Amino acid sequence: MGIVLVVMSALSLAAAITSRGEHTTLTISIVMSIIAGLCAHSCLPKLRDTFIKANLSGRDLLKRDKPLLPETMGLPVAIIYLITLFLFIPFPFINWFEGAHLVHEDDPTVGTFPYNKLGEILSAILAIQSMILLGFADDVLDVRWRYKVWFPAIAGIPLMIFYYTNKGVTYVMMPMQLRPYLGDLVDLGPLYYVYMAMLIIFCTHSINILAGINGIEAGQSVVIGISVICNDLLYIFNNPDRASVEAHLFSLYFIIPFVGVTCALLWHNWFPARLFVGDTFCYFAGMTLAVVGILGHFSKTLLLFFLPQIFNFVYSCPQLFRLVECPRHRMPRLNDQGLLQCSTVRPNDKKPMGKLGNMALKLLRALGLLKVFEYNKEGRIVECNNLTLLNLVLAHLGPMSERNTTLTVLFIQVCASLLAFFIRYKLVHFVY
Repeated sequence: MGIVLVVMSALSLAAAITSRGEHTTLTISIVMSIIAGLCAHSCLPKLRDTFIKANLSGRDLLKRDKPLLPETMGLPVAIIYLITLFLFIPFPFINWFEGAHLVHEDDPTVGTFPYNKLGEILSAILAIQSMILLGFADDVLDVRWRYKVWFPAIAGIPLMIFYYTNKGVTYVMMPMQLRPYLGDLVDLGPLYYVYMAMLIIFCTHSINILAGINGIEAGQSVVIGISVICNDLLYIFNNPDRASVEAHLFSLYFIIPFVGVTCALLWHNWFPARLFVGDTFCYFAGMTLAVVGILGHFSKTLLLFFLPQIFNFVYSCPQLFRLVECPRHRMPRLNDQGLLQCSTVRPNDKKPMGKLGNMALKLLRALGLLKVFEYNKEGRIVECNNLTLLNLVLAHLGPMSERNTTLTVLFIQVCASLLAFFIRYKLVHFVY
């Protein structure tokens, strides 16, 4: 039923696009995305035993019977996505082909082949493909965080080199309140590439951090992907600027197949999951979203769609930076009734917390973002919830079933996207 709904939605989108009569290439992309989604939906169950035999498997610890499930199943989905993009490459340039020959600049009546656009697509594919490879290496080798935190920046190098060689813009528009002091535009120069690298690192790891229960990784990726599609369509239908239309068409060429294959993955990863998506998918999803945000020139809007992930990262910082004790796994735990409840940490057990850790927990408690389960005689925190969005939801609304926990977090993600659209298309006029 879920796949049928995806197909119907895609066909409706195709009808809306083709009714304008000017985006045939996008219609082809939609059809190929539907086929890719159906292929992924069909292939994943057939690959289950193959992955288990290869020892790419793990126990679902949040089920009473702890079933053995295949891991790293984001890999076949990512491969299907890449094959779809490879097959799609000729279609955006179909007007520059005559028979079997490419029209070059020696024919002034046709125009020069847009090699920069081809380079843009190839650099984006190379960045995504590199991230998939590094994600699979992490799944197999269990690379430590101190090393893998830099994986996205390494995979993003082809993208940044293309951006530089094609004289990509490095300036940012200043808010109206700052224009009397800084001017309308400020050129960041090399700092813009630092920003791009940080955006790639954040998008990739933020999905990996907000994880641990059935359907959450693929679910949040689908919501963000659909939000990006809606944003692109709003630009295409309402913006007469050809350059902006081309940038957002490029985004759609990458994001629609991504949503198609991710919907298929979500179908099998939904509670009760028949497979795990693995770090490969998290890296693949984050890099794909970062690529479309950077080359589509809407990175600030993309960050608005990542509001829950930004909150989850900031909320997790005291543990991520070791101000508070951080266990290896911070996912929720299963209680005796078969429901999920927040996992806890005892921040002073191994060694007393420092001043910064105590200040961070006091601030979170004052803001209502920390549930303390036990104090000692001196009033110091003995036990509190782990600092993740999932545990915060369960601390305030739990215990809940795993399915309802996922639905609650995805509802937050949808609300964040609606808020992002309100900020981008309404409040933005008060700032820019």
